[in-house]
Amino acid sequence: MKNFIVKTLANAGALGVATWVIKDITLTGDSTSRKVLSLILVALVFGVVNWLVKPIVKVLSFPLFILTLGLITLVVNALMLLLTSWLAGKLNLDFHVHGFWTAVVGGLIVSVVSWALHVVLPDDE
Repeated sequence: MKNFIVKTLANAGALGVATWVIKDITLTGDSTSRKVLSLILVALVFGVVNWLVKPIVKVLSFPLFILTLGLITLVVNALMLLLTSWLAGKLNLDFHVHGFWTAVVGGLIVSVVSWALHVVLPDDE
């Protein structure tokens, strides 16, 4: 359970950095507490998308991973971020990613920040 909370907080922090750095990734809300709650809920959605959909996409696109020497990972991460944005819209969360190239840069930022936070934050092990 602790590992789940740590990963969710790391994802929330990474998504927060992406919204802060990139102007086309938006997190709207009328108050700070509403934004924080939306960010945590979006991090949960992002975690579910990465847990459920991403492995399937990786298996189906395995030949592209080999062909592009792994650079297709940027596209897969962008697609997961766009899917999270779409699901957030369906769930009435105030998180939006505008455009594919924004999602590519956002996916790169989220990956790097999430990795750094996983290194710093405690784990079950």
